[in-house]
Amino acid sequence: MSVTVLGLGSMGTALADAFLKAGHPTTVWNRSAARADALVARGAVRAESVRDAVTASELVVICVTTYDDVHAVLGPVAHDLAGRTLVNLTSGTPEQARAGAAWAAEHGAGYLDGAIMTTPPGIGSAEFMLLYSGSPTAFAAHRTTLASLGDPLDLGADPGLASLYDTALLGLMWSTLSGWLHGTALTGSEQVPARDFTPVATRWLTAVTGFMSTYAPQIDAGHYPGDDATLDVHLASMDHLVHASEAGGLDVGLPLLLKAFVARAVAAGHGGDSFARLVEVVRDGGRA
Repeated sequence: MSVTVLGLGSMGTALADAFLKAGHPTTVWNRSAARADALVARGAVRAESVRDAVTASELVVICVTTYDDVHAVLGPVAHDLAGRTLVNLTSGTPEQARAGAAWAAEHGAGYLDGAIMTTPPGIGSAEFMLLYSGSPTAFAAHRTTLASLGDPLDLGADPGLASLYDTALLGLMWSTLSGWLHGTALTGSEQVPARDFTPVATRWLTAVTGFMSTYAPQIDAGHYPGDDATLDVHLASMDHLVHASEAGGLDVGLPLLLKAFVARAVAAGHGGDSFARLVEVVRDGGRA
């Protein structure tokens, strides 16, 4: 299937390159035309205008900086989208994604909103996932083509879900990396190299993902039995983390934040519950 890619920043270039490597005839457009030179040398077709780019393919993929940029690029050629599928891989909010889907429908286009869960070097590898939400018909029709970019995961018909998952998963990434960085600093205070600590840390994450799978049904049920480790136990262990961090001369902002988070739930009478109880602290703005 032929594909058009609009927007050739680092990510857009990686997307177009992955389509080319998978054998798809690929048309590219960028506001600064020179950005397409390397792709053209590898077999892409340079479109002279957005209209030429859109009309060249049934599948149109756009990856630009903001949703305002999406509308600035596609607004003047909106009627040319009729009968095509628009895949929007621009980062935004669920509200923007839903509005984008409505706009595409008004102009007769199928619409998928997407989130890229890797950096440009990971594009094209099935080890990394790209999230999609929106038209089930469009996803079914183009799943094989989209698999050229990475493992395509369909989140359902609500076009806002890819953006919602993206934001939630980025929060998970930042929290995990922050914890790992604190761990490398803490062990490093005793001259343990980060390269020695990290394999043990990544093995530990296997157990952590197991905790997540255990706690997910508790969250859905609103029932938090403390039959593995109670919040009281976690809170006592966090005191050790604070002490060790202070002894190592580290910033204790993160350990104190974690301790305060748990302490709120304990103070509210939930010390015998599992760690999953903390979801209620999040939902109630810290009051649970």
